[in-house]
Amino acid sequence: MTKPQKLRMGMVGGGPGAFIGPVHRMGAELDGKIELVAGAFSQTAEKSRIAGESYGIDPGRAYATYQEMLSAERKRPDPIDFVAIVTPNSTHLPIALAALEAGFPVVSDKPATTTYAEALTLEAAVTRTGLPYALTHAYAGYPMVREARAICASGKLGTIRKIAVEYFQGWLAQLLESTGHKQAASRADPAINGPGGCVGDIGVHAFHILEYVSGLRVTSLNGTLRTVVPGRILDDDCSAFLRLDNGATGVLMATQVAAGELNEVRLRVYGEKGSIDWRQQDPNRLRVKWADGPEEIRHAGTGYLSESTRAISRLPAGHPEGYIEGFGVLYREFANGLIAWRRERVNALPPTLPGITAAVRGMRFIERVIESSRVEGWVEF
Repeated sequence: MTKPQKLRMGMVGGGPGAFIGPVHRMGAELDGKIELVAGAFSQTAEKSRIAGESYGIDPGRAYATYQEMLSAERKRPDPIDFVAIVTPNSTHLPIALAALEAGFPVVSDKPATTTYAEALTLEAAVTRTGLPYALTHAYAGYPMVREARAICASGKLGTIRKIAVEYFQGWLAQLLESTGHKQAASRADPAINGPGGCVGDIGVHAFHILEYVSGLRVTSLNGTLRTVVPGRILDDDCSAFLRLDNGATGVLMATQVAAGELNEVRLRVYGEKGSIDWRQQDPNRLRVKWADGPEEIRHAGTGYLSESTRAISRLPAGHPEGYIEGFGVLYREFANGLIAWRRERVNALPPTLPGITAAVRGMRFIERVIESSRVEGWVEF
């Protein structure tokens, strides 16, 4: 039997000192369907070469620029199959457009662009080329997030009435960007990060998981952005009241100045018959509470979970899966969809994989919160 050939990934970004690039590489290669073979890893040829060595790729495929990579790979007999974008926000759009125009499908880190207008430009390019596009909202790849989504879709909670979502971090409680910290500096610079600070970095994650799990859509919001730390340019604290398309209301809180917090993502969905409660720092358990019944604690890897949840679980119960595995789930779904697309030439990416719609809605959320904060009132989504 012929061994299935791995999909070849070309990565833009992920050079020395990067955080998210290595995460993407590990997640992409986790299931043995994808292999990193090329990249333009940094803004200088030397740093890209060094990164290529660390990733163990052919030195001739560590390119100085993404333009060089796209041009060279198109001419190879064994070109890359898709491009992964793991660069700062301001470069997401030009890289994605160049990749799509060169005929390469795209996986992008979030947010997809720096502005809503750019997101619409990207959407038009994805539609025009017909190429697969995915956005790595990693929490969508957690098994118990999928379980929460399945419970909401089943209707067992009854009509959803209230949603509360939180994303609390404390790593920017001080002016870390003034110390030369690379990650903090890029997030504090509107020319690199875009006009939204905390709201664009983690608020958009909270927004996505709310819509992704509940199946509802935000129709209007009343948001407040604050810059708490003196000397900081962009917002570091975000709060928003939400109205949803079934009449429910929601509360979204995201902050990067909650001293002592690490990466506390929490989602609670309240229906007329029951509720669910999930926390990213205890990702393998989902609490399900009923109006008239005992509280349940559902564990990842167990046989009683929904079919969609079991399909993405790798390990038996009691063996934790987390952040890297979440990326792995998304890359596995993208790989399977890309293989099917190459065979059928129709979009085969599953609805569980965030794509261009999530990209556009995420950027719209950022823009609307910024506008709502400016006018100090409700705005339509």
